[in-house]
Amino acid sequence: MSGHHHASHAGKAGFFVILVTSTFLMGSSFVSGKILLAQGFAPMSLVGWRFLVAALATLPLARLDNRSLRAALVPRGMRARDVALVALIGLTQTAAVMGLLFLSMRSISAATAAILLFTNPIWVAVLGRLFLGEALHRHRAAGLLLGIVGVVLAIGLGAGTLSSPGALAGELIGLASAVCWAAATIVNKRANLPMGAWALSFWQMLIGSVALLVIAYASGEHWPAAVNPTQWGWFLWLSIPASTGSFGLWFVALRQGGATRTSGYLFLAPLFTVVLSFFLLDTTLSWLQAAGGLLICVALWLVNREIPARTEQERMNAALAEGEA
Repeated sequence: MSGHHHASHAGKAGFFVILVTSTFLMGSSFVSGKILLAQGFAPMSLVGWRFLVAALATLPLARLDNRSLRAALVPRGMRARDVALVALIGLTQTAAVMGLLFLSMRSISAATAAILLFTNPIWVAVLGRLFLGEALHRHRAAGLLLGIVGVVLAIGLGAGTLSSPGALAGELIGLASAVCWAAATIVNKRANLPMGAWALSFWQMLIGSVALLVIAYASGEHWPAAVNPTQWGWFLWLSIPASTGSFGLWFVALRQGGATRTSGYLFLAPLFTVVLSFFLLDTTLSWLQAAGGLLICVALWLVNREIPARTEQERMNAALAEGEA
């Protein structure tokens, strides 16, 4: 019995270590991205090259989905509809989400951008209700209301923000990136694609990166003429550990803990961003923004909370109550 208990405890500890590492890497991507943006890197070209490198780094892992890389990337049964959906996910999940996110970080802090992006589960619940007919139970509705209040506080709508149109625009763009992520999640839920998570991750990053690079160079953006070793270090960190590594560990956590249990820990990513921003970027949040972030954490917990199954007696009582009504 003690051996079984020890194995169970070790399994839970391993799951938590994977989650913390994954969300730490996610959080670090905001800080490394902000550092490069502050040093003159253009947002669209930076994100485009980041995800092109990340896509190539994902290729060896795509073999985990299938013994043959070709069979993993182009599985049997792929139809024109599936190809179109993969392209749509790439354009929304990578191009729109990350393009808008880095665009927003030109005028807002990495911590604020992270808090806004990780409101994603709140918008998933809203879109799931609208387009998938998913039930919006009382605790989930309460979570949505708390989340909206939290977003308002996190954005910091006040005299200072309203007098700074650039900051307000950046915050709205950051919020739009979260809604795009939610839209991509809904598309992915409905798609039922015949390919593994790693192969889908490769294609979405590749398609998104190509779209971003086309936009970047068409709009006159260029990769900096001179990049020093420190900047290359930040870029490689952003591309591989903070992209391929964080996504890979997140998929492992999803397999071990399930989507509902695992998604509740997403709030750790903006928390890590706030901590890293304090040490590396010398930035802080106001008390109101910190309170907004806390409300968003509570909202995410409520939105992702599992609903206990009704007992047979509760179902009978509910049916009787409906009959009396």
